Formats: sequence, structure tokens, C-alpha cells
Amino acid sequence: MERPPAIMCIGRNYLEHARELGNEVDENPIVFFKNPSALCASGDDIRLPHICNHPEPQVDFEGELAVLIGRDARDVPIENALDHVGGYAVANDVSARWWQKHGSGGQYCRGKSFDTFCPITSFVPANSIPDPQNLELRTWVNGTLMQSASTSSMMFPVATLISELSRGMTLLAGTYLLTGTPAGVGAGRDPKVFLKNGDLIEIEITNVGRLENRVVAEV
Repeated sequence: MERPPAIMCIGRNYLEHARELGNEVDENPIVFFKNPSALCASGDDIRLPHICNHPEPQVDFEGELAVLIGRDARDVPIENALDHVGGYAVANDVSARWWQKHGSGGQYCRGKSFDTFCPITSFVPANSIPDPQNLELRTWVNGTLMQSASTSSMMFPVATLISELSRGMTLLAGTYLLTGTPAGVGAGRDPKVFLKNGDLIEIEITNVGRLENRVVAEV
């Protein structure tokens, strides 16, 4: 799989997701990066490394709409932001929660960047999606529906994100932008539902595609 110049991600972009984890809602987008080596394709295995068993099982799923930046974008007005989109895809922002919150000095990157922690489909052309804020996203784990929401629920829509992130910083053509996950993740449940060997994760976004990955624990 070809690696992009960057994988930028947004945290807490759906209000109910922020609430389910007991987090504050920020007035600005929460931005972090995933290592491009985390990429894998639909049909590939999500591998759980030994390091993610410390101090206990912790690996979570996050179904998300991904955006491909089609051309360099800097200081882009909101009204022109979608002109910089090259396509859309279905992504899973796989997250090791302890490493995300405690193991890296409060920075998200490590817990989000283990190998295979960014499954993603092929991108569909931007012109095939008239409105990225009118899409239904659903996630299943072993056939059980875990997430179901509309992208209309994003606190920061795609156009807003591109415009804001491009202020003073060039978003290079080919960059992937993951736009946040809705409520229903494993860490927000009682009891918590973390990924284990043999699990099947399926994520579907209307007219964008379907992502399927099996979970394999490293031995």
C-alpha cells in the first residue's frame, strides 16, 4: 500500500463520543497524527502486538470517514475547502487506550500508530459524494452493531477541518485526514469491549465503501 505524506486525525469530533468517554469538548479541533506505517487494507489482519497487553487488554475500534487531500492546501477559505478533496474512504482509527492516554506523556500518536492500526479502503472520487456531511456510518464487531451515526453529527465538518488545518500550514497533496469517530467505541461501554484474537470488524459508510478486518493477536 502506498504511504501518504501524512495521516492527520481528529479527536472528539462527535459530541456523544466525547461524552461516552467522559471528555471535555474543545472549541477547537483536537489534532494528532498516525504513523503511515500503521496503514493496511481491507481484508488485511489487524495485529495486536504484545506491547498492547500492558497493563491489560486495551485495543479499541473507531469507524471514521477518511478524506484524501487532492492538491496542496494552505489558508483555504471554508467555501473553497471541498475543492481540495480528492476522495473519501472508510477508515478504522484503531487505538491502544493505555498508550494513548498514559504511556506517551499525554500524546495520542504512540497509541494510535502501531503497525496495522490504520485499516482503510480505497478512496472513491470526491465528485461521487455530493455532501460528506450526509453519510451514514456503521460499525459491527462480530456481527453486533456497535456504532451508528450520521456524519451530519460532526462538530467540525470536513470543510471546516480543511480550512482550519490549512491555516499557516500546507496540507500536502496525498495527505489522509481521518475525521473522528461517533459514539459506541469499546472503551465507552460497560463492560468495556476491547479487541481480541479472532474478532471481525466491519465498517460501512453510505456510498463510500465497506472495510473488513480480522483481528490476530501476535504470539
